[in-house]
Amino acid sequence: MAMKLNLKIYRYKPGSEPHYDTFAVEVPEEANVLDAIERAWDDHDRTIMFRHACHHASCGSCGLRVNDVEKLPCVTPVSDYGDGATLKIDPMRNFPVITDLAVDATPIYQRMQLIGMPIIRQAETIRSDGQMILPDGIERFGRFENCLECGLCLSACPVMTTDPHFLGPMTLAAAERVLQEPRGADTERIYQLIDDEHGLWRCHSSFECTEACPYEVDPGAAIMRLKRKVFVHKVKKLFGMA
Repeated sequence: MAMKLNLKIYRYKPGSEPHYDTFAVEVPEEANVLDAIERAWDDHDRTIMFRHACHHASCGSCGLRVNDVEKLPCVTPVSDYGDGATLKIDPMRNFPVITDLAVDATPIYQRMQLIGMPIIRQAETIRSDGQMILPDGIERFGRFENCLECGLCLSACPVMTTDPHFLGPMTLAAAERVLQEPRGADTERIYQLIDDEHGLWRCHSSFECTEACPYEVDPGAAIMRLKRKVFVHKVKKLFGMA
């Protein structure tokens, strides 16, 4: 069965005023929001600019906001909104808008570079009974390795809106991962980086980042663990134990 939708798409071209254009589209009920945007591009206006690549939530390039909520449109079903719905489509917040729905993702990589971009970790050993043997000193693994670097957590973060120099939830979650398994990293440099007015303590614990994450990385929980870790580190330094 086909679904009819109205897409209210944010439009911006350099040198012009931002505005919205509305497009009526018809897509199969099993379609996702990205399919609907592509239908608007194909049927109505091929100047609509947006990012996409894999179409199955493995690249993270298509992130945007649907009805003011951060989404990966490639895995967001149109059936979530219902036949006849109006979907307001905006670019991610807290990023420079290049044109229409396409933002400059440079801030993602600049922040991750500060930490060392710890996406790859050591392979764990699996026992014959199926249990995982973790490296020494590690009690559990978070799933930071699932991070797509899509930027949705940075878009959702209310602190990023008020402090553009804030390290952001993705970077802080990465820092927690490095401190969990340093693998030769300069941990003191990491502690100094995050223990800053634009670092760890600017987080207001709203957990909007965790809500926005499409892969359940849970950066909010990682930041809470990081706060405890930094506090313990500061106490140990105070008493000459670190």
